[in-house]
Amino acid sequence: MIYRSFLFAPGDSDRKIEKAIASNADAIILDLEDAVVAENRPMARTQVRDVLQATGPTMPGRLWVRINPVCTDDCLSDLAAITCDGLAGVMVPKPDSAADIDTVSYYLAALERREGLTAGSIKILSVMTETGKGFLNAASYGNADRPRLSGVLWGAEDLSAALGASANTDEDGALSFTYQMARSLCLAAASAGEIQAIDTVYTDFKNPDGLRANSLAARREGFLGKIAIHPNQVDIINECFSPSPDDIAHAKAVIAAFAENPGKGTVGLNGKMLDRPHQVQAERVLSLAEAFNIQ
Repeated sequence: MIYRSFLFAPGDSDRKIEKAIASNADAIILDLEDAVVAENRPMARTQVRDVLQATGPTMPGRLWVRINPVCTDDCLSDLAAITCDGLAGVMVPKPDSAADIDTVSYYLAALERREGLTAGSIKILSVMTETGKGFLNAASYGNADRPRLSGVLWGAEDLSAALGASANTDEDGALSFTYQMARSLCLAAASAGEIQAIDTVYTDFKNPDGLRANSLAARREGFLGKIAIHPNQVDIINECFSPSPDDIAHAKAVIAAFAENPGKGTVGLNGKMLDRPHQVQAERVLSLAEAFNIQ
């Protein structure tokens, strides 16, 4: 599946979970990490499992859980509690490298067997640049076949804290160089691993115009989806990461131009020369339109 929007909801809040499920988000992330204080995690695990079992089977592919980092005792406790029918996948925060993803995959293999689930059915997302080690080990995501890993995303806020930075933007509000690099590494890792690149949160949730501009820029760069922290962000994100009617019409024209000129590496369209990369991009646009049932 391709996901345009991922909406977070604290795992210990019935009200926020209900609002998230009622939204148009392609995926819901029930959070057991930063949004839940340590003393509430045992209760939150039970609550999240109840939601997964009651609602997950009716929403295939939509309910995910952000677990705690692999380096913590909470990680395995989270996985043991939430692995059940209805869990689409887990988001792994603060990994030091793709080896942490392999560790989670090993845990899931055993837990799927315990639950009688299809082997490999639970997928993984990695927030790959939240630590200094994760940032430096971005290349590890392109070095092995990981069928569970369906996407990578980057995190500016946790990386700022890890680096001891007071801000992740410059005086004009643009991302500082380090965070631009983290963004680029996420795109490169996704391409190397042939998985989805997901953009980080836009924290000013009361600024729809800013979110729209930020989302469209991310889509132009190659991201296929984005994290949301408020239900009001979801519809804008979905719109921005969906092909527009103009996009679809242009993609169809590009495909038709190549079909009419078989064997040619370049074709002309509306006064411009197009080559193979343009055809690949057009095919991608039409594939996304089909995935989201957009005519």
